[in-house]
Amino acid sequence: MSTKARKKILAILGSTRKHSSNETILNFIANKYKSIMELEIYNEIDQLPFFNPDTEDNLISNEVCNFRSLIENSDGVIICTPEYVFSIPGVLKNALEWTVSTTVFSDKPVAVIVASGLGEKAFESLLLIMHTIQAKTDESTSLLINGARSKISNTGMLTDELTIKEIDNLIQSFVLLIDKD
Repeated sequence: MSTKARKKILAILGSTRKHSSNETILNFIANKYKSIMELEIYNEIDQLPFFNPDTEDNLISNEVCNFRSLIENSDGVIICTPEYVFSIPGVLKNALEWTVSTTVFSDKPVAVIVASGLGEKAFESLLLIMHTIQAKTDESTSLLINGARSKISNTGMLTDELTIKEIDNLIQSFVLLIDKD
């Protein structure tokens, strides 16, 4: 892992469920890697208004401006989301749509984690969206965690050793991707 200054990372939580598997994973990352990254978990995507491309720049809400600013001012972004009905959750899609007319994701290092029962379609969809908005991501910074709930203990701890190793690899690649900038 890099010995440079701690990275400022925005983690976008794609689940609105309290104590979700995705939140557990992001908390695990925040705690395990706190020596190399300052991870801010953004769990307010459900507070963003519905995306409307006709909204004038001067009428964009403070929530949207803040969300865009958090992305822009981070060294990198981690998106951790479940799959809902073979896609990403609507609130996450809405949040990402608010960034399309900007360049906040252009060349921004991004790690993608889909943690769900299956998750393949959400994984494909999220990678396509990241490619479309020109985020910097690749196979080494993308992780699909099938059967996510079975990898978390009754006490809310990530316990699956293989998943922990995959997260280690993802974070290592993510930090290298950030350091390339």
